[in-house]
Amino acid sequence: MSEVLPDPTTTVHLLRHGEVFNPQGVLYGRATGYHLSELGRAMAERVAERVGDRDITHIVSSPLERAQETAAPLAAARDVEVGTDERLIESENYFAGRPFSVTRGLLLNPAAWPHLLNPAKPSWGEPYTQIAARMWAAVEDARAAADGHEAVLVSHQLPIWVTRLFAEKRRFLHNPRSRHCTLCSLTSFGFDGDRLVSVSYSEPAGDLIPAGARKDPFSAGGAEE
Repeated sequence: MSEVLPDPTTTVHLLRHGEVFNPQGVLYGRATGYHLSELGRAMAERVAERVGDRDITHIVSSPLERAQETAAPLAAARDVEVGTDERLIESENYFAGRPFSVTRGLLLNPAAWPHLLNPAKPSWGEPYTQIAARMWAAVEDARAAADGHEAVLVSHQLPIWVTRLFAEKRRFLHNPRSRHCTLCSLTSFGFDGDRLVSVSYSEPAGDLIPAGARKDPFSAGGAEE
């Protein structure tokens, strides 16, 4: 007989930022100066429209502009001040700051090959274990801060996906195109006390997401690791 889990008493949502204005298709990583596009701002507003009536009492964002701008409409709807947490920042990446393609450019440069030898770590950037540790610590702090209510942490695709893999006790090695973490999506962790009892996923701005952004995480609007 399967275990009957209790309903969550506290929920921590990881919200991915909206589409970024990035016409050159740069893998921007932790670079500053990348802001939401007009569509990205509309996505952030749509999130506020659709979840702004929930019992959200705690909102914290990555320090990067695209995350802060995504948090703003929801914070206004809930009348909650946005905090900043460095642990929610994008992962480090050797290829950051340059145009990225999986079929040309840097991947055809022999100088880049040593950074591609170990996808399980990964060798091109911040170790998955390190990402999971800092992100889960932020989740636990948010759970405590929003005890009995809901919290929203605004972050980036890879950190959010790695956090979900960690929570579900799945291995970190994966194909980037298999991530269920589209623009302005919510990956939600339900807790009974300090015990994780549910993991769910939703797309409150799903009707605004371009088809290409769903298929390619390295598109102009989602060029992060």
